[in-house]
Amino acid sequence: MQLLRNYLFLFVILTTAACSYEGSVERIPLEKFFAAPLKTSFLVSPDGKFISYLKPENNRIHIYVETWDGKNTIQLTCDTNRSISNYFWASNNEILYLNTGPANKDAALVAVKIDGTNNRELLSTTDSRIRLITTSRVFDDHVLVALNKRDSTVFDAYRLNIQTGKLALVFKNPGNITKWYSDPVGKLRMAIASDGVNETLLYREQESQAFNSVITNNFKTTILPLGFSADNTCIYALSNQNRDKMALVELDCKTGKEHKTIYNHPDVDVSDATFSVNKGKLVYAGYETWTKERHYLDDSFKSIFNKLELLLPNTEIRLSSSDSAESKFIVRTYTDRNPGSFYRYTPSTNKLVKLSDVNPSLLIEDMAEMKPVSFKTRDSLIVNGYLTLPKGKNKENLPVVVIPHSSSESRNSWGYNSEVQFLANRGYAVFQVNFRGTKGYGKKFWTAGFKEWGGKMQDDITDGVRWLISEKIADPKRIAIYGYSFGGFSALHGLFSRPDLYQCGASYSGFTNLYTYLKDIPPYFRPYQQMYYETVGNPEKDSEYFRAVSPVFHTDKIKVPVLIAQGARDPRVNMNETNQFVKELKKKNVPVTYILKEDEAHYFRNIDNRLEFYRELEVFLDKNLSRK
Repeated sequence: MQLLRNYLFLFVILTTAACSYEGSVERIPLEKFFAAPLKTSFLVSPDGKFISYLKPENNRIHIYVETWDGKNTIQLTCDTNRSISNYFWASNNEILYLNTGPANKDAALVAVKIDGTNNRELLSTTDSRIRLITTSRVFDDHVLVALNKRDSTVFDAYRLNIQTGKLALVFKNPGNITKWYSDPVGKLRMAIASDGVNETLLYREQESQAFNSVITNNFKTTILPLGFSADNTCIYALSNQNRDKMALVELDCKTGKEHKTIYNHPDVDVSDATFSVNKGKLVYAGYETWTKERHYLDDSFKSIFNKLELLLPNTEIRLSSSDSAESKFIVRTYTDRNPGSFYRYTPSTNKLVKLSDVNPSLLIEDMAEMKPVSFKTRDSLIVNGYLTLPKGKNKENLPVVVIPHSSSESRNSWGYNSEVQFLANRGYAVFQVNFRGTKGYGKKFWTAGFKEWGGKMQDDITDGVRWLISEKIADPKRIAIYGYSFGGFSALHGLFSRPDLYQCGASYSGFTNLYTYLKDIPPYFRPYQQMYYETVGNPEKDSEYFRAVSPVFHTDKIKVPVLIAQGARDPRVNMNETNQFVKELKKKNVPVTYILKEDEAHYFRNIDNRLEFYRELEVFLDKNLSRK
């Protein structure tokens, strides 16, 4: 049915729009697309009297607090060297936040009163990392944190007193625990252990007890705990055990036996669920077909969303925060053409007040629609994706930018995307493919991508592009491929493996050699090493395959212009190889634009560096995809 709907969509746009021309569209300044949100990450205080949010200034992100009515505001943080990466309300009058410096180093956990006083650094690291186990509630002035200061490859669990700064070891990681979970009163009761291939759910009734193994599965079978039931005898989890699609289930803590399936969808994975602490129950489950949707498990929350949909028609709605009584909410909205807004909402009065637009400099009518599409691959697999057509252009014979998503296990989603809208505004059709190996469509579809990073996953992208050509949407002489991280690898792979298909390609932090990508894995990823060997390949056993699919060994096959953007501090990409890759391309007279930032890691955090990259990308595409 979805495939039929998408063909009907293509029929409509090709028959009604191909013969008409909407006129030229004004080029929106690049800076407007990539402007930082004015305010973001809104949270309600537990008592509902205050709202907090993050606001950028001078390339740093700071915390602000204002009264619920918005009449009084105070800036809580003003660190000029580090930005806020995460924060939450510790109590009605105190906030905890985690900040990081360049390249994620020099992290610190800090507490501050909401009047700006008593700002104190509780925990700081230089050569280790901090992970928060407690992310929303503080019990008896203590939070749970995970640190890899003892051993860079594993994270031990600690309890931190936020008043005194005293740190106490709760559990020493034996070397195989990858995730920690606390119960509703802040006790460390559950964990996930992994040997790199098999995962074991661990549980204990009391913190004084040892962990017991509950259930063990190969990593292809996932049990993802979401939270404890009200009586602490069961957990709610997302699970694809004995099924293809992830479902929302209830499991016995001690035995791992599935008591019941709460909700499952026939076509896609259940992706999340919301638990109401106030009600002590799950209130809705989330899943994603071509848009994100909800299955309600509580009538009162269904009523809240129904009222909001009347107040905010034709927009996606998310409840992003609430007070402890769930009498006040922060509402987040967006569409494919609108970056969205934040509101404060009081259900009892049905009163909705806008707090901030994410990017008010952009007009909805200037943005392009993102539509779902489906096509059949050469081996008859149905693959889904999104197609964004530029406004003001005939809908045939368009220049196209193909954007593979950034992680082999993530997915493209419907909604506002700055890159997509920027490129569409420049006159390009933007094509995003959820190739095999993408998560969200079930276990079979995900595992179909194992050891296919340089094989069928790339074939799916190719088949999608050829489908666009067959539908006369794409001009076969004006197609580019561009991506970040894994998407960058896919772009470079496409350039050497399908030299007749692309006129140019761009890689932002894309790895050039799968062998070193896995050999140089950061120490904190090593517990997953065997899993990487099974999903990507083993550097020793699959060395010939890695050589065959790694762009660094195939510069002689690349004949079209290349743009490469890279951070010198990137822990996932071997800089010596990237530099050599660029040199080899230049030796072969391949036009190369190389953007190297010494102070950046895998992702460019400095807004000026990001803007420079997109300026270069704009020039690069304009030069290579213009009509000859």
